[in-house]
Amino acid sequence: MSLDLAVIAAVTDRTWDADIMGALTDFIAIPNVSPAYDADWRAHGHMADAVELVASWCRSRSIEGMTVEVVELAERTPMVVIDIPATPAAAAARPDDVVLLYGHLDKQPEMTGWRADLGPWTPVVEGERLYGRGGADDGYAVFASLTAIEAVRAAGGEHVRCVVLIEASEESGSPDLPAHVEALAPRLGQPSLVVCLDSGCADYERLWITTSLRGLVGGTLTVRVLEQGMHSGQAGGIVASSFRIARQLLSRVEDESTGAVLLPAMHAAIPPDRVAEARLTASELPTAAIDPFPFEGGTQPISDEPIEQLLDGTWRPALAIVGADGLPPGDRAGNVLRPFTSLKVSMRVPPTVDAEAARRALVDALTADPPYGATVTFTDSDAASGWNAPAFAPWLADALQRASEATFGRPARMFGEGGTIPFMGMLGERFPAAQFVITGVIGPGANAHGPNEFLHLPTARRVTASVASILHDHATRSD
Repeated sequence: MSLDLAVIAAVTDRTWDADIMGALTDFIAIPNVSPAYDADWRAHGHMADAVELVASWCRSRSIEGMTVEVVELAERTPMVVIDIPATPAAAAARPDDVVLLYGHLDKQPEMTGWRADLGPWTPVVEGERLYGRGGADDGYAVFASLTAIEAVRAAGGEHVRCVVLIEASEESGSPDLPAHVEALAPRLGQPSLVVCLDSGCADYERLWITTSLRGLVGGTLTVRVLEQGMHSGQAGGIVASSFRIARQLLSRVEDESTGAVLLPAMHAAIPPDRVAEARLTASELPTAAIDPFPFEGGTQPISDEPIEQLLDGTWRPALAIVGADGLPPGDRAGNVLRPFTSLKVSMRVPPTVDAEAARRALVDALTADPPYGATVTFTDSDAASGWNAPAFAPWLADALQRASEATFGRPARMFGEGGTIPFMGMLGERFPAAQFVITGVIGPGANAHGPNEFLHLPTARRVTASVASILHDHATRSD
């Protein structure tokens, strides 16, 4: 059965214009920072406001048989659960089949560096861009998911039962998602397709499917050498600098001259199909890996080879120091040898690395036999495994190309992402027979997590229409 793609496009555009834009701008204005960055999130009420906005919008949609529920578990963030029955023909043909669609509504913190006329909680439409925190990452997801389902129905297409999960702890590492999924297990069953709209795209010209995600290990390295700070003229040369010791310890983990990570537990062989994907992307978009970055002055990327840039950012480990304590601001820094240095360590690891084993290796390397007998601790350590997609079933490989050609006018492409979506590994283990469509709108310049984050509106519309096409192809596939 063919799908009327003209109707899909018309419904998608009309809904974005008339219904989504207003709700999404209201959503951006809510400072619903993820719990990891707002310990008092319940008292502040911003998360509750975002949940209410999303749930109310969903309840306003005219989808026959749909239920919308806000699920509350003790000591957990809430989850919006939307359950939509299959179209009649799909229900008869595949009564037990389920599609799981995922998004989140919590946000990263504000970050500095926004343009003077922009701000994280100030939605601004400028040309094809909607600026503000959380629009692209990924407040649009719930609106796009329901609109895709509406479009399928309006076009006379089919879809199996769809369950949409919108969580509120993703930016904190999804600590609450496993408990929700476990509680919902009888309703979820074994989905045959998982659709996640929380990923990115290498350009805005086609549908991009994420085939791998790196894992993440990290924690806080603290080096203490004194019980209190001392005059540097008195202590310097006698007491070792805590900063220098921290630098020595980090050199056990990373070659500071090349950035190469030295611990074997952080490395994995790169599968040939992922190398082939990177080679294709590099041949078509040779600057895809570096385009998102506003290099300062004459700063150059670590590698000048396009394929190596892509693989370095998706299948090789990389260390970053993302925070520090014990260092006073420069204008308040006296001539004192400080008692301690504390560094927040973030290590991206390849998709197939055992994140827990990598975490243990990192802790051991940083804390064993500290120089000068300094007190060294590595606290708040955590580990989130990456994910490598299963091979596409023939029907899905065809559906992805058909959707991209219909909505973007170009073939779909596959690529790896350097970031971490913690729940993907969990869902992959829980639903081993499922197919996965991981896509998104975070493309060049979108700058999710940073200043001036924007949603590229034409891409959001096309991704919405693409999901509609894929849902229909899934329901009408021949196994």
